Amino acid sequence: MERDFKSVLWVQFGAAIQMLENAIDACPDDVWSDPSRRPEWARHDVVGFWYLVYHTLFWLDFYLSDQREEEFSPPAPFTTGEFAPEGVLPERPYTKDELRPYLEHCRRKSLATIAALNAREAFERKVPSRPDTSVAELLLYNMRHVQHHAAQLNLILRQRASSPPPNWVSKAKETLREGSRESLA
Repeated sequence: MERDFKSVLWVQFGAAIQMLENAIDACPDDVWSDPSRRPEWARHDVVGFWYLVYHTLFWLDFYLSDQREEEFSPPAPFTTGEFAPEGVLPERPYTKDELRPYLEHCRRKSLATIAALNAREAFERKVPSRPDTSVAELLLYNMRHVQHHAAQLNLILRQRASSPPPNWVSKAKETLREGSRESLA
């Protein structure tokens, strides 16, 4: 695959992840776990800002995993409750300090996945979690999912926080290094 296309894909994917990170950083403690600050789509009445962040990171990680649901395991302390149709909430709200390393894990995983992408595999329908979807299409879907929820988080911040939400991120800070396969541990 052309390096230029992969670089463009990464700087936009990375920018979406950066916008999610900026929303985490901008969220005041009183908004972070307040269930009245939950998004309208939430399946539970007791979730807050933190859960939307967790939901976004969980699916970002899963869609980058190249695994089926029964094979996937997010890093500790996170669970696979997101797979349940009714959703299974974690036992407690996750803190920013717990979710920041998960975000970094997902950023490295995204960067490595895009760096390793080649033209032959990009358009193959070999995604275990979505057999009717190509790798490239799932990457774009995943990026849109992250950006969608980053926008929801920014809306919550605009409506509820005393400080303004973070600014738009136009490009990722990190650059794509061809063939890099950084540790995903």
